[in-house]
Amino acid sequence: MDPSILLLEQCRKDERKAHYDLYQMCFPFLVSVCRRYYVNVDDVQSAINYIFLKMVRNMGSYLKKNENVPFELWARRIAINHIIDEFRKNAKHRENLEYRDLGEEDYLHPSSDPLNEKEKLGVALVGLGNYSNVQLAPALLETEHCAFRGIVTGSPEKVPIWCEKYKIPKQNVYNYQNFDAIRDNPDIDIVYVVLPNSMHAEFTIRAAKAGKHVICEKPMAINVTECEQMIKACKTANVLLSVGYRLYFEPHHLEMRRLGMEKVHGAIRMMESSLGYNMADPKSWRLNKALGGGGAIMDLGVYCVQGVRRTLGELPTEVTAQGFKVNKDLFKDIYEMMMFQMAFPSGAISNSTTTYTSFTDRMYATTGTERFGLQPSFTGGGAKTMDLSVKINVDAPKYQQVKQMDAFALNIKNKTQPIASGEEGLVDIKIIEAIKQAADTNRT
Repeated sequence: MDPSILLLEQCRKDERKAHYDLYQMCFPFLVSVCRRYYVNVDDVQSAINYIFLKMVRNMGSYLKKNENVPFELWARRIAINHIIDEFRKNAKHRENLEYRDLGEEDYLHPSSDPLNEKEKLGVALVGLGNYSNVQLAPALLETEHCAFRGIVTGSPEKVPIWCEKYKIPKQNVYNYQNFDAIRDNPDIDIVYVVLPNSMHAEFTIRAAKAGKHVICEKPMAINVTECEQMIKACKTANVLLSVGYRLYFEPHHLEMRRLGMEKVHGAIRMMESSLGYNMADPKSWRLNKALGGGGAIMDLGVYCVQGVRRTLGELPTEVTAQGFKVNKDLFKDIYEMMMFQMAFPSGAISNSTTTYTSFTDRMYATTGTERFGLQPSFTGGGAKTMDLSVKINVDAPKYQQVKQMDAFALNIKNKTQPIASGEEGLVDIKIIEAIKQAADTNRT
């Protein structure tokens, strides 16, 4: 059923609930439009609140008249009309912004507005593997401050498919050899490196030298030295560097962090954080130590490490670890499974498992009396609360990367440092190197 019809039915039953649903439906559109006409953040929020109040007051007339107009279109017309009225009177608007009439297309498809599109920062994906195909590219169609404008690939057969699907112009297509020419392309502001781990440092540094801001997929690099080189290169080039830590912006993980750091139910005493998949493909670069850097602990263990340390708000002071190989023919120079424990200054202890041959995906915390957690926790498909004494009932976004990439774009626009910075990526690699050393030496 059309969501607007459901909303109207809800209004007849519970007006307050309907107003909340109306706000949820229209809020992204209101933000998008108000930001075009107001400079100050407080002005934007005031305008949104004022316009929403007008919409609520007009809702009853819509119900009575039963206008032959889709509800969402009606709501957007109300919003646009009031913004235009305010703009004509006394709104604080951007310099040299000219008023123009807004037609039906603006009401129905506000994201297609040319001014809005021009303000977005162009993103080029470097590497068109599964993560780019299934998560990042679709997420870029939903971002408010980013636009998908370029691709870099070593597979020429993928180019026509991606260009047609995402309307990428030919001049924004690169391969790994001519990548440095991206420096001369004003369409591209951000390079998102989505390559095997061993290639992260090279392409981050090349992107920085080309004057492009960088998001590097996790893990940041295969060792501490490479991380430090990447951070230095970006600082030297005066560009921003972020690691693709989507869960820094995911509502479930933010709530876990709030519960832990604010000690809402007391100080956490023990945590369990694990992630593993059955992905033991001998052809995969992940099983190649030179390309992947060390197996599941690099690829998946980084989630377990940061999930615990961010929930506690602390860095570990000690680590112990155990490495296991069951299929020794397949796992020759990397561990098939690793278990590791971390001790923290507060006295909290964590235990984690990461593997390429079994499925596990959860994060659990206990204060001794109360328990809360997520299962699944780290998957891109969305986290869910565990049925424990404390439940984390928040909505999961369709694509976790939308807020991640928009936040980075705003860092660039506002000249602020990213939350998921290169320094954050370096912290995790230092911890992972200590874990690997503990497993290899059987020492803490």
